[in-house]
Amino acid sequence: MHLRAIQTIVGILLMLFSTTMLPPALVALWYGDGSPAPFLIGFGWTFATGAVLWLTSDRKRAELRLRDGFLVVVLFWTVLGTFGALPLLLEERPSISFTDAVFESFSGLTTTGATVLTGIDDLPRSILWYRQQLQWLGGMGIIVLAVAVLPMLGVGGMQLYRAETPGPMKDTKLTPRITETAKYLWYIYLGLTVSCTLAYLLVGMEPFDAIGHAFSTVAIGGFSTHDASIGYFESPLIEMVAVIFMLISGINFALHFVAWRRRTLAPYWFDPEVRAYLAILAVSATLTSSYLYFSGTLPEVGAAIHHGVFQTVSMGTTTGFTTTDYFTWPGFLPVLLVFISFIGSCAGSTGGGLKVIRFLLLIKQGTREILRLIHPNARLPIKVGGKAMSSQVVDAVWGFFASYVALFSLLLLALMATGLDQVTAFSAVAACMNNLGPGLGDVGSHYADVSATAKWLLIFAMLMGRLEIFTLLVVLSPGFWRR
Repeated sequence: MHLRAIQTIVGILLMLFSTTMLPPALVALWYGDGSPAPFLIGFGWTFATGAVLWLTSDRKRAELRLRDGFLVVVLFWTVLGTFGALPLLLEERPSISFTDAVFESFSGLTTTGATVLTGIDDLPRSILWYRQQLQWLGGMGIIVLAVAVLPMLGVGGMQLYRAETPGPMKDTKLTPRITETAKYLWYIYLGLTVSCTLAYLLVGMEPFDAIGHAFSTVAIGGFSTHDASIGYFESPLIEMVAVIFMLISGINFALHFVAWRRRTLAPYWFDPEVRAYLAILAVSATLTSSYLYFSGTLPEVGAAIHHGVFQTVSMGTTTGFTTTDYFTWPGFLPVLLVFISFIGSCAGSTGGGLKVIRFLLLIKQGTREILRLIHPNARLPIKVGGKAMSSQVVDAVWGFFASYVALFSLLLLALMATGLDQVTAFSAVAACMNNLGPGLGDVGSHYADVSATAKWLLIFAMLMGRLEIFTLLVVLSPGFWRR
């Protein structure tokens, strides 16, 4: 491995990330309800650490290997999450521990949206802005942004892109050059953020809330500037805007690019993953709304539909916004909403979960095995969108699913060993591994009351979910470090 080159990259990326602590400092000065000092100190420490790493490396131009790319991604997310906690730790409001600060920072950057903070409405606006900004930066992945910059510094980027981009089809590129690919991804991401902000403004949000919620909506993060989340506004129009942009952000960004370039919506309709994604959410929303109405939980049809649709889309896309305390709903509904987060959004989106394409392949593989029992000698290829999937892709999906189930089970048992009940432990692991945020039981509203040990376990779960499990497991495997 090129350890010196890796050191150079991490140093550069830390220096770049340090600049993101300056906008919250300006927000503190603008609104005058908080101090810019925590952000300026955080900027200083982060920039200085990055500068030291960069200056003490040999700063040679070196093409990264695939193994180097995996290590850079994992190192950067862990280092970034830790340094991102500095302003939260230094700020007097909220006064939180190191563990809580790291938890909140990782939750933001991984777009999980699980929070340890209460009394959010009373926090300084600089902190509120910083939390939303963390999610926006993590939404597409800071590594993908850096891919557009690093080639100019003499560092290859394809390996980083392969290690960072979500989904099973990692080699799909929008343009022949990886730099151009990263730029187009960010153009789309920025365009959606601006559009979402304008839409929120048009339906009555104040500018600060509109920008903050656009950050977390497009990033499918779920942080809010209010304790009551989207429910604070009590506005069906705001909820409708959120639903539309959550749905859009849960679709593969490569499809957004193709649709924009061709000036047609046809790519969405002909994509089997998008059709399955919309069908799953439609069926789940119908079940949820119907049960809310017929069970008498929400006796008005309009209220049942708008709360049912909103919570289904929010949980299904792994955003985590809420309009009500869904975890108090009767019957199977809370568990159903957590379960659809396991499927999650489309590959290549900012969402979490297993991804719809993997879910489709698992179903098709299971169906094929049943047919093989009936027709042992038949050749039955697995097709998606009329194209046969290679055995390598199918095997990778099964390997991913097996790893997911095994790690989920281990984390569930570990959390229960810390004293959490079954419902709380199960939903907490699901919410963090799927980058969802809100859970059930004791973590329905926040994670402030779970133990420090449980929080560190959940931080690990967030990282696994954001890095699609394999990226992290590869670095932790002994074979990775053998020459």
